[in-house]
Amino acid sequence: MKKIIASNNAPAAVGPYSQAIELNGILFVSGQLPVNPADASVPEGIEAQTRQSLKNIGAILEEAGLSFNDVVKTTVLLEDIADFGAMNAVYAEFFPESKPARVCYQVVALPKGVKVEIDAIAGK
Repeated sequence: MKKIIASNNAPAAVGPYSQAIELNGILFVSGQLPVNPADASVPEGIEAQTRQSLKNIGAILEEAGLSFNDVVKTTVLLEDIADFGAMNAVYAEFFPESKPARVCYQVVALPKGVKVEIDAIAGK
């Protein structure tokens, strides 16, 4: 059965989609922009933006009763692939033990002019 997951501790979707969908014990988290849910601000720099995107994912995981240890796959979209190393340094803080499979792309542009967007798939 499909279940919509929504957290007030992550920013609302910027379009006609859900923050996450749970189906048969698997959680599909939509791409998270580095938007602070408290005031809709976007931090400066790739490190702060990566951290905020991952905090948003963490809030959605928590709402679903999961954690970063339950993440099996992520996709990272970068405005500039030159930010790969800096993004990786912050990303590693969130996955110290159980590192998920991942793909990372450089894209032409991201919503709201941000530098990074990250989605995730998790399950028990």
